[in-house]
Amino acid sequence: MIRRRRLGVLGALALLGLVLALVVTSGSGPRAGQGPTRPGATPGSPAKFVAPPAAESGIVSWQLAAPVSREGAVGNGNGSITLAGGIVGAASQTGVFNLDPLTGVLRQVGTLPVAVHDAAVAPLRGGALVVGGGAAVPGTSVQAVAASGAGSSVGSLARARADAVAVNVGRTDYVIGGYDGSSLEPDVLGTKDGSHFAVVGRLPVPVRYPAVAALGTTIYVFGGLDAAGRPVRAIQAIDLARRTTSVVGSLPIALAGAAAATLSGHIYLAGGATATGPLAAVDAYVPARHEMLHAGQLPVAVAYAGAATAGGRLWLVGGELAGGAQTANVEVVSPNRKFGTAGVAGAGSPYFGDKLLIADRGNDRLLLVSDTGTILWHYPSASRPAPSGGFYFPDDAFFLRHGSAIISNQEGNDTIVILSYPSGKVLWTYGHPRVSGSAPGYLNTPDDAYYLKNGDVSVADPYNCRVLIINPKTDVVVHQIGTTGACAHRPPTEMTAPNGDTPLANGDVLVSEIGGSWIDEYTPSGHVVWSVQLPTVSYVSDPQQLGPDRYLVADYASPGAFVEFNRAGQVLYRFGPTSGPGQLNYPSLVERLPSGVLMANDDHNDRIVAIDPTTNAEVWQYGVTGRGGTGPGYLFKPDGFDLLAPGGLTPTHPATG
Repeated sequence: MIRRRRLGVLGALALLGLVLALVVTSGSGPRAGQGPTRPGATPGSPAKFVAPPAAESGIVSWQLAAPVSREGAVGNGNGSITLAGGIVGAASQTGVFNLDPLTGVLRQVGTLPVAVHDAAVAPLRGGALVVGGGAAVPGTSVQAVAASGAGSSVGSLARARADAVAVNVGRTDYVIGGYDGSSLEPDVLGTKDGSHFAVVGRLPVPVRYPAVAALGTTIYVFGGLDAAGRPVRAIQAIDLARRTTSVVGSLPIALAGAAAATLSGHIYLAGGATATGPLAAVDAYVPARHEMLHAGQLPVAVAYAGAATAGGRLWLVGGELAGGAQTANVEVVSPNRKFGTAGVAGAGSPYFGDKLLIADRGNDRLLLVSDTGTILWHYPSASRPAPSGGFYFPDDAFFLRHGSAIISNQEGNDTIVILSYPSGKVLWTYGHPRVSGSAPGYLNTPDDAYYLKNGDVSVADPYNCRVLIINPKTDVVVHQIGTTGACAHRPPTEMTAPNGDTPLANGDVLVSEIGGSWIDEYTPSGHVVWSVQLPTVSYVSDPQQLGPDRYLVADYASPGAFVEFNRAGQVLYRFGPTSGPGQLNYPSLVERLPSGVLMANDDHNDRIVAIDPTTNAEVWQYGVTGRGGTGPGYLFKPDGFDLLAPGGLTPTHPATG
């Protein structure tokens, strides 16, 4: 029931019984740490353990119309979610809604006869079964939601029960845990029709608000609140085939109100309330070992959310944040080996196993960040001094020569610098610090300096309306695209304020022209291969090639956007929320990582973010939104990034040197 109600203390005898229940089980299941031998394994030589995939965890770009918590949720076969009851403000609800979690479309489709929250909800005949719950006190109602969304009363429990959970196995829905208003309910109920219930077992550790998930014919029960209202660490198992129940392990931390689901054959546990507040951790449970492995992190710590599996993902709808405040957020969890392996450092990172270089423009520095978020290296420093003329306004930074050096253009310093990595020794500079110009050796607000395979350097020189290709051995401009000072879109001789010059695999460069939002492919000698205007993009920035006829560009605006397009100018994908946690504030560079997500520096939000285009969820972030800073975890107007993979590979710009 709602968090403001408190249980009475059951006394020392009940507490003693609870302790004994942790030791004595009602069946013959294995004890914690005594996993069964894998079938086919040679005695004394167990089969090689393969850990579950890490969890890709994100927060969707939109929000619910109103904060809600403790509602029932069940996934539908079409990928949508049915939501029933819950609390909005302090009032229990009767509404039944259908939610499309990929689009955020929410429709009311029915009404429950009885307003409830904290009910046990499970699928039933294409709809949902809503068992118990309550408003001011626990209730006995059993309600059904038809596939159409219509709600009806289908029966009544013998005893009131709220704060329970439900799970479906085969044709049976099981109701687990709960509270009748004075004591916890240990009986596990099973029903095939929603009208007739049978006791199929008893929990060794009675709890309310546990999380449950089924794997095969075993139901696992994670945590919950004990009789004194305290979170517990117990992991309990209900073996339906053997009709036994037992305590099989312990959680890393005592919690209640978490969400659990079986995804791709693995059990994941997300969020929950601890004694000190909500949890953001996502763990994978390994039944054979009775252990939890850290698999990732929710973007926002949450408990008591409506949780449902739909489309192979676990969705957490609403819930409660620190202090019990309700939220309108929707978060999503899915297993993804490209985000790493559960139990391994970096699990849950979209660049698992790689290192991230950040051009932290507003702080005049470069940072190298591990997949765990640890700062590994920074420049300049006491042992890595800045070049003569200073290190000011690093707009971009990219690795070169198999990760042995870094090239960075200092947009506000009118210079380019190549640094040895990790020593920070200055290997080459071009331009005159704080002096803009167009004569040989001068630049005017340089952008996107790249080191090419032949050893030359390309750079966009926006306010001179040209792209230069420079030989760093001689400082001679070997190619120039565009006429100096002739700022108009008249290819091939003139261009307007180019701010991107991405090297392509065929040796050409992909140019973005700010004026008119043009994207062009040029040969180094200045021949135009193709040119297209993107009128729906207000300020094109740093285009990238994704495929034979698929490209990606940032819209440097507020609200900003990412846009995928083809050479005909057709928009193939767009991410540009105008409100909510996904709203972008002047993003200047977006690239697709090997994990498939789109990573971008969201400049004026002081963060680097990663968006999964399949869900439009933000699945990773470094920096605190809208709060610039210099400490660990903070950035100030970051303006560029790069990945360094093992072996010195640079997967986001493989066409460079």
